Amino acid sequence: MGKKIVLAGWVHSYRDHGNLVFVDLRDREGITQLVFNPEAHPDAHEIARSLRCEWVVTVEGTIRERDQELVNPKIPTGEIEVAVERVEVDNKAETVPFALENAGRTGEELRLQHRYIDLRRPWMQRMLDTRHHVVKIIREYFDAHGFREIETPVLAKSTPEGARDLLVPSRLQEGSFYALPQSPQLFKQLLMIGGVDKYFQVARCFRDEDPRSDRQLEFTQVDVEMSFVDVDDVIALHDGLLARIWREVKGTEIALPIRRMSYGEAMASYGTDRPDLRFGLKLHDVTDIVAASSFKVFTSVARRGGVVKGLCAPGGNRLTKNYIEGPLTDFVREFGARGLAWFRVTDGGNGLVCKSSIAQFFGEEQLARLIEDFGARENDVMLFVADEPKVCNRILSALRSRLGDELNLYDKEALEFVWIVDFPLLQWNENERRFEALHHPFTAPVAGDEEKLGTDPAGVFSQAYDIVLNGSEIGGGSIRIHKRDVQDRVFSLLNLSEKQVEDRFGFFLRALSFGAPPHGGIALGLDRILMLLTGTENIRDVIAFPKTKKGQCMLTGAPSTVDKKQLDELNLRTQIHSRTPQDGGQTTT
Repeated sequence: MGKKIVLAGWVHSYRDHGNLVFVDLRDREGITQLVFNPEAHPDAHEIARSLRCEWVVTVEGTIRERDQELVNPKIPTGEIEVAVERVEVDNKAETVPFALENAGRTGEELRLQHRYIDLRRPWMQRMLDTRHHVVKIIREYFDAHGFREIETPVLAKSTPEGARDLLVPSRLQEGSFYALPQSPQLFKQLLMIGGVDKYFQVARCFRDEDPRSDRQLEFTQVDVEMSFVDVDDVIALHDGLLARIWREVKGTEIALPIRRMSYGEAMASYGTDRPDLRFGLKLHDVTDIVAASSFKVFTSVARRGGVVKGLCAPGGNRLTKNYIEGPLTDFVREFGARGLAWFRVTDGGNGLVCKSSIAQFFGEEQLARLIEDFGARENDVMLFVADEPKVCNRILSALRSRLGDELNLYDKEALEFVWIVDFPLLQWNENERRFEALHHPFTAPVAGDEEKLGTDPAGVFSQAYDIVLNGSEIGGGSIRIHKRDVQDRVFSLLNLSEKQVEDRFGFFLRALSFGAPPHGGIALGLDRILMLLTGTENIRDVIAFPKTKKGQCMLTGAPSTVDKKQLDELNLRTQIHSRTPQDGGQTTT
């Protein structure tokens, strides 16, 4: 106490008591109370009476203890104040479009339009501090493990196989385009071929896909690649990284090693390869139990090779008949369900029984087997859908998440990490009648499965792995194909012509021919990790200048039209397709 200090920042609030003036000064560290006394420093007091919110000021004064009755335990500086001796107004401010203390109740569009004001909030400053802290931990961690941070090109070649590329026209090469990288995938593999055996990068990536609450057109990933490693090596390294991040940022210890679960188990029990393991509510395939019933909805699906799957909601007496057959059925229909069958488990006097409008179509033994299969108890509700396995999984996964939240089945503060492993290498695209890579086409098959590429492609497993936290995928990677003949065979299975392969990947295949080492890596989603660390459900909260769900920057107005001269230099012209009310057709202008 009694120390002289200089503070600079923004006027957060002011209170003129006629005699004393109190001002809360806000800077990146938080809020400090200033006191202006007319008897001690009349000039400073006079200026203080004119101050308004968001004016920028610099003050000099002395730190002192607050009177006991004025201590504010809600802020770190609540026990002290600064008696101001001199104040300088650095800049005045117009009335801001929203008050910072009310920003949480202000529309996001308005806040993004004035993001520079929104960023002044202590909450947003903490977001930026956390991001800085996490990136610092990442860099220190990889440096300590012998990795080198290497930048890869932002203007790259378009190699369409995943999301849409964001394209950049070339002025010097007329009619040609660069693509902004969806990932530095090929470049980091080329680094391994170039002898850089441990690489990482905090990389900017771009994907032209529809933004969601956890997705952006441009995002940041922690990109890693290593030579002469296997799946266990990559997973162990990143177990340590995640444990260090949570320990240093949240003070939370993560039990290591992080558990693993096969892709098959995840899909069978949770309907998704990113299961939220904070609660049970596992899915059960009961096709064999209900196939012999007289309930045609189930039996017809079973006859054509579909499945009947369900879950059991504990204490589901909170799920009323009207709710199940109303909002809950409407919800599952959004995911492709034709309907939602259900039983309520009750005490029948001599044991548990199933009550439902469809119970008449099932024998007592079938209903008893359902109760036993789910381990159902009194007042539980069993919910079922019938369709193709993929459709059932999609529906029930969404339903499981909703019920987990509505029925308060998990601790919101719990952390449940899991590595998903043993993925199939390929998946069949029914619409295009071809195989496609489940991860990406550079993922290596499990050792010994290479021969199946020609005889049983659907039965080939990959050396891929995803890291999931509380139902959110925060990273994924694989051991890569490092032999050209295997890569050629995978491209062939993906139905890529020789010309397509040469045009898109010829440079990479030639590199594989010159002594590529075994290698593998991973990409962690930095923005998603920060969402989970900070507890926000909106990815835009952890990015300084984000885009909206429509891919717009409300602050700058991007994307926007450009001068015709710029288009002429690129030999481009724009076409806008629209429907006219006169003819209902499509015109081009």
